[in-house]
Amino acid sequence: QVQLMESGGGLVQPGGSLRLSCAASGSDIAVYAMAWYRQAPGKQRELVASISSGGHTLITDSVKGRFAISRHNANNTMYLQMNALKPEDTAVYYCNAQIIVPKTGEHDYWGQGTQVTVLS
Repeated sequence: QVQLMESGGGLVQPGGSLRLSCAASGSDIAVYAMAWYRQAPGKQRELVASISSGGHTLITDSVKGRFAISRHNANNTMYLQMNALKPEDTAVYYCNAQIIVPKTGEHDYWGQGTQVTVLS
């Protein structure tokens, strides 16, 4: 069974930093593109950053220069380093990954979400 497990959320003062992690687990899986999304109360889920299996990254403009996405392919883990956090970064952050599962093919998976709260 494939799982995405996020960690690292929390409560932080403006200007502070947090590092989110997302680990994909499952038997004989191949993890391709991974991404972080976020959803603030009353708003639609939005893409924050993505990273291909080859390391190519995409960062949304609102967090460019403050957030960095990275991954460690050997252990199927992705990270989001968030610096200079602002109250408007407050949201539930979700991990997303395209994963190939033996015998069933490619699927889109989501983590359960981790809350990031930046005090205002």
